[in-house]
Amino acid sequence: MYIGFGYDVHKFKKGRKLFLGGVEIAAPKGLDGHSDADVLIHALMDALLGAAGLNDIGHFFPNNDPQYKNISSLKLLETVCKELKNLKFKINNADITVIAQEPKIYPHIDKMKINISKALKLNKARIAIKATTNEKMGFIGRGEGIAALAVVTIKK
Repeated sequence: MYIGFGYDVHKFKKGRKLFLGGVEIAAPKGLDGHSDADVLIHALMDALLGAAGLNDIGHFFPNNDPQYKNISSLKLLETVCKELKNLKFKINNADITVIAQEPKIYPHIDKMKINISKALKLNKARIAIKATTNEKMGFIGRGEGIAALAVVTIKK
């Protein structure tokens, strides 16, 4: 059994759509980034790559490569899963926490789990997604951005 941990953070930017867990969420601002800036998926990918002893997502999907401009992070997650499968790894579970003052995440969690389940080819019961605020402290509490943490287990 191998364990991986991932973290990602993006600041808000006007004029962008907000994507979390592959779900477009109605919000006045989206997250700034080269891809769709889905912090939840990015943290998950880094956890998976780390568990397999591989480089981070910046190595696989450089932010200066035009082919990844505004790409859906779910597509990138599928690529990471193929990489793990090629190395004979099987994903056991994923536990993800989103830290955001706003918007409310809870109403979207089931759809996020369905999206991630499809990308990972993993029963959605093996995927946990939780949300918390930052109690109005720091950049997250001030509504300047969103962070996500992910822990995964994989096996050979």
